[in-house]
Amino acid sequence: MSSTRKFVPPKSRARKRPFSARGGRRLAWRSTAGRYDCFDARALREALESGVQDLKCIFDSHEKKAERLEMVCREEEKRLWLSVAHAQDSTRRSAQAFEALDARLGAVSAKVVYLGDQLEGVNTPRARAVEAQTLIRRFARFLTEDAAEDMDDLEATADVVQKLQLIATELPVGVRFDVARRLIGDKYDAIERQLIEAFVAAQREDDRARMRQVAATLAHFKGFSQCVDAFIETSVSSLSSSAHVFQEIPALCARTETLVRHVFPAPDHVMSKFVLNIFHGRLQESVSQQLAQFGDARDDRYLHKLHTLFANTSTLAQQLAASLAMDAAFLARLSRHVFARHLEDYVAVETQCLREKCQQLLRRYYESKNHQKRPHASIGTVLGFELKRDLQQRAKPSDESFVCEEVAITVLQETKLALQRCRALSARPQDIAATALRLFELQMHFLFAEHLDYGVDLALQSIPALDSKSAPEVHFLEVTRQCNAICHLADKQFIDSVLPLVANTAKHGECLNKKREITQQLQLRLNTGLERSLAVIVGWVRALLSSEQKKTDFKPETEVVMASRTAASVKVIKFVDAYVQRARDSLDGNNVLAFLQELGLRFHRALFDHFQQFQFSTAGAMTAICDLNEYRDCIARFQIPLLAQLFAALHALFNLLIVAPENLKHAMEEVALERSLLLSFIQLRVDYKTAKLQLK
Repeated sequence: MSSTRKFVPPKSRARKRPFSARGGRRLAWRSTAGRYDCFDARALREALESGVQDLKCIFDSHEKKAERLEMVCREEEKRLWLSVAHAQDSTRRSAQAFEALDARLGAVSAKVVYLGDQLEGVNTPRARAVEAQTLIRRFARFLTEDAAEDMDDLEATADVVQKLQLIATELPVGVRFDVARRLIGDKYDAIERQLIEAFVAAQREDDRARMRQVAATLAHFKGFSQCVDAFIETSVSSLSSSAHVFQEIPALCARTETLVRHVFPAPDHVMSKFVLNIFHGRLQESVSQQLAQFGDARDDRYLHKLHTLFANTSTLAQQLAASLAMDAAFLARLSRHVFARHLEDYVAVETQCLREKCQQLLRRYYESKNHQKRPHASIGTVLGFELKRDLQQRAKPSDESFVCEEVAITVLQETKLALQRCRALSARPQDIAATALRLFELQMHFLFAEHLDYGVDLALQSIPALDSKSAPEVHFLEVTRQCNAICHLADKQFIDSVLPLVANTAKHGECLNKKREITQQLQLRLNTGLERSLAVIVGWVRALLSSEQKKTDFKPETEVVMASRTAASVKVIKFVDAYVQRARDSLDGNNVLAFLQELGLRFHRALFDHFQQFQFSTAGAMTAICDLNEYRDCIARFQIPLLAQLFAALHALFNLLIVAPENLKHAMEEVALERSLLLSFIQLRVDYKTAKLQLK
């Protein structure tokens, strides 16, 4: 209901307005023409009286107009109230009429229901009597063996014969009814065949109404399943057994479902049987034909085709489960049953194929290298006498690496594909985990034991001898880089492909232990190689210092100070810098820091031992300090604080060689090193005995 506003008369509104002096000021301004220098009270009074009179006239005019409008509004309001009253009265009369009609309809419907019940009570016995009469007459003909005359309506005949068949099953056994029972059975079979033939004919003509009619009649016969089988056989006949069957089945099922729901009284059962027939029939036939192309070969092509077909079948099952609203578990069982014969020996075929593939990859790789692979020793033998004997017997070490990242990537890829097939083709989680463990063990055997360990053993044997007469070429760092890269790839695949298959199973711990055991063996080999590489590098540094450093470098014949580095330091720093860069390129993370720190420590020891062999004059000490500064710059590139501290301490020791004898005691007190070390270094001064240094 809309809200109404209360009418307010103009006089009331006028009284409510506050007084404003602005109008009076405007009137005074117009009466004086805007001049304030001369004031005329009379003229101002006349102007005000005239203005008040004009306003009064305007007020009277507006008040009369408002009174007329108020009168019109009151008349319109009265008219509207009369219309509302008439409408309310009409609504009240309509409601009363509706109630009367509703009561009358209720009474009539009650009488109709009562009459219907009475008519049904009379008609039902009559219909049953007619039906019984028909059955008795028909049965009488069977008793007299006069069953040749048939009814024209096939459905009506089928209904009668079906009921007679039920009656015949209840007849007592005896000669009296045997003939009738046999004739009824023969007629039952004949009618059943005719109905099936009629259904098939209607299906061929796409007469859905006739199909629905015949199916409804056959639903009470024992041969209804034969009708369903005939329908399925006719529907499936359009399918091919080629590789396109996966694209044809969804469309066929969609068309058939529409037809089944229109024709059959139990469509879900018929569709289940239809899908079952497709999977066990054309689909299984197509799968067998495509896999039979490989004959007895069980290689990677066969496994790839098997996996592809199984994936297509699983996808088809998912599509049918979504489109036909069928049980996904039922369809999954059907899919696996299609491949049951091919999955019996899948695990053996998969493992054998991966083994042969890895063997073939390694064999081709070593053949491309013109290398005859030899049985490689265990880690204990590698670290023992036989390795030392091999090191001593080889004439020229090989700089060729027998660790190939391409081979490793191929092995990992083949294993990954095998694991994917394992996940799809294995039925239970326990079977998946067991097969994944076997595949993982094969990968670790061929990738690590047969390739990486063997390649590292060859690299160990190729490390130059410590007594090399030329600058050694240590290629073991490159082999380490390759092994690190391959291990990273193997770890990533282990996390992505292996762990999901063995998680929450008993095989999880076995996988972790196997991986830990094999990687530790490889790590031990690599550590051995790095240790020997460090020994060779530092050994050559010592050889350079021994051969290139002259005694006159630090004890010149003249005491002319020439602050320049020596040739020995130049060659040593160039050699060390090269291997520092190799280490940074080959190692990563904490490994490169550990390697450089150990190299720096051994380098420091080599320099300390080297300088301990010389006597230093003042000029020679300055030259040695120049060399040491170069060594410190080289060590600074290691970016390891411990090494920087060691070389700073060595520099402090060298400063004691150039301090004047009278200041030596004070200088020693400023060096925070052991006194025995300081004394041993001061003894390297040429003037140690002649100056009779007193340091006590």
